[in-house]
Amino acid sequence: MKTLSVVMLTLLLMAGIVYAKDFEVKKKAGQYDVTIAIDKNPPVVGDNTLTIAVKDASGRNVTDAKVRAEYSMPGMPGMPPMNYKSEATLSGNVYKAKISPSMSGAWNVAVKVMRGGKTAAVKFTIDAH
Repeated sequence: MKTLSVVMLTLLLMAGIVYAKDFEVKKKAGQYDVTIAIDKNPPVVGDNTLTIAVKDASGRNVTDAKVRAEYSMPGMPGMPPMNYKSEATLSGNVYKAKISPSMSGAWNVAVKVMRGGKTAAVKFTIDAH
């Protein structure tokens, strides 16, 4: 009976991992509604793909903006700060960018939407594993 319980618990945990949702952030950036999904949850050291959906106040997709992902880790004793940028490219109605945290820990991410001479940003933190 104990073995059956262990097997059932293992199967339930595996099902939860298989159906785990992407990491997702929804925030307002100026006049835009921005939804950012990361293909891995939790984000990992190495390549992660950001899918960035930008919508205007009327709910229409914004496809004529320049979008950039900037990510950084503050400096720590014996280690300088790390700062990186990744230009997003338009893919259908969303933008795609790659971020590649170089070590595990907390990373600050800013997704910037530049359109019509104005810049709006969404800021959030990820914990890369």
